[in-house]
Amino acid sequence: MISGIHHASITTKNIDALAAFYRNVLGFEQIMDVAWNRDSPMADLIYGLRDTAVRMVMLKKVNACLELFEFSNPVGKPLDPRRPVCDAGYSHICLLVADIEAEHARLTKAGMEFTCTPQHIPGLCKATYGRDPDGNIIELMEPDENSPFILQLPAPAAPASG
Repeated sequence: MISGIHHASITTKNIDALAAFYRNVLGFEQIMDVAWNRDSPMADLIYGLRDTAVRMVMLKKVNACLELFEFSNPVGKPLDPRRPVCDAGYSHICLLVADIEAEHARLTKAGMEFTCTPQHIPGLCKATYGRDPDGNIIELMEPDENSPFILQLPAPAAPASG
C-alpha cells in the first residue's frame, strides 16, 4: 500500500550551494549528510550504476523530504538551467505556502527568479513558478479555502499502551 510521497530528489553539481539555498532561503531542515567513494555496492545496485562516488544531503520540511545528490563518479551530464517545464521528466517540486504574495516578495528579494507574480486560479489556488540556483523549477502554491488541493496532515499516532 502506498501511503504518500516521502521525498523528491535533485542531482546537482554544487551540493553545498544548493543545500544552503533550501535551508537558508526556503527554511528546510538538514537531517542527513553522508558520502561514499566507490565503496557502496548496494548504492551501485539501486542506482544501476558502477563505482558511484556520491554525497547526499537529506532535507525535511513539515510533511516531505528533499534529497540532494552530488556525483563525483560517474560524472553526469549538466542540466540546462533554463530547461522548460514542458520537457519530459520530472518538471518541478511544489511548495505549499501561506501568504504567497509575501513569500514571493521575500524570495524575489533573496534572488530567486520567477516566471510571474502569483496568479489566482479561482476555486483552486494562487501559484507561480521560480527556479533554484541550479535552474530546477519550484512552484509556490497557496490553495483557496475550499480547494481540492488542500492536504490534510495525518493525525499523530496514539501512544502504544502497555
